[in-house]
Amino acid sequence: MKRLFYFILILVGVSSVHSCKEIMDENGDPLVDINSNSGLNGPRALYREITDSDTLATYYYNGLQLSKVVTDSMNSTADIAWSGDKISRVDFRGFLDLDGNGKLDKDSITYNQQFTYGSTGRLETVSESRSFFKRSTTAPYTVAAPGPQTLYQKTKTIYGIKYSATTSKLDSINMRTGPEVAGAPSYNKYSKVKFEYSGDNVSKVTKFGGNITGSVMAAPSEKLSFEYSNYDDKINPFTLLPQVYKISRILSTQNNEVKSWILSPNSPTRYSITNLAQPIPTSVFFSTNYNYDAQTYMRKGYGVNYIYKPL
Repeated sequence: MKRLFYFILILVGVSSVHSCKEIMDENGDPLVDINSNSGLNGPRALYREITDSDTLATYYYNGLQLSKVVTDSMNSTADIAWSGDKISRVDFRGFLDLDGNGKLDKDSITYNQQFTYGSTGRLETVSESRSFFKRSTTAPYTVAAPGPQTLYQKTKTIYGIKYSATTSKLDSINMRTGPEVAGAPSYNKYSKVKFEYSGDNVSKVTKFGGNITGSVMAAPSEKLSFEYSNYDDKINPFTLLPQVYKISRILSTQNNEVKSWILSPNSPTRYSITNLAQPIPTSVFFSTNYNYDAQTYMRKGYGVNYIYKPL
């Protein structure tokens, strides 16, 4: 558990540098110049997240609908399908930082997430199938010259999405996951994630997780808390993305709940990660100063620059 906690800290720390790039979008249209104070007038879309060493995400659209997100320099891609005005499926293929050490794993992953909505139109269930691939280093292959990516594990995961009866805000996400056996899931792990708010902004996220034996959930062995404070009164870049995609992004890796502030309309200038499983809980704090454009959209924070394009 302590090792996992430090992995999360490393994951957060890799975004501690800044960039001063000026770029255009894929059509050659001018983007917001992050080195100026002019800003972009009129409707906009979030186009890129960048640091000085990498492009973290590039967002593509079909009209007004988000259609694809390409992440990292290895062109990992999430394709987004819609049914009417709702996201119905996300298909990802590429590389993720599953162990939280700040580096992409060399072994690839594919997953698809299917989204089910209730009678009120709100997301209620996310069903995920995930495949893990590994490069062989067994002769005749070597570490320096590994073999092709081959499938070594498949998992099934189900997420139940709950909302507050009084505020209608996202209240909790309950997860069960396990290896796929003969095409059916064999759930052996669970997690319960609880969201708290200050106004419309996420103020605290608590995650408890552990093992499942048979149908019995054992006492949680993983206990983490993420707290967000000192919110600004400006516009969070992620308000331009669909809420369901943001939930999908949070679910993409274990403990990516640390990014739950992307669900908020504003941006926190301070947040903490606390390991509640230790006898004396350990907290680590992070803070930033934001930079904004003329329309008060956040352009830079926590080492990441946000690039916009006109709609």
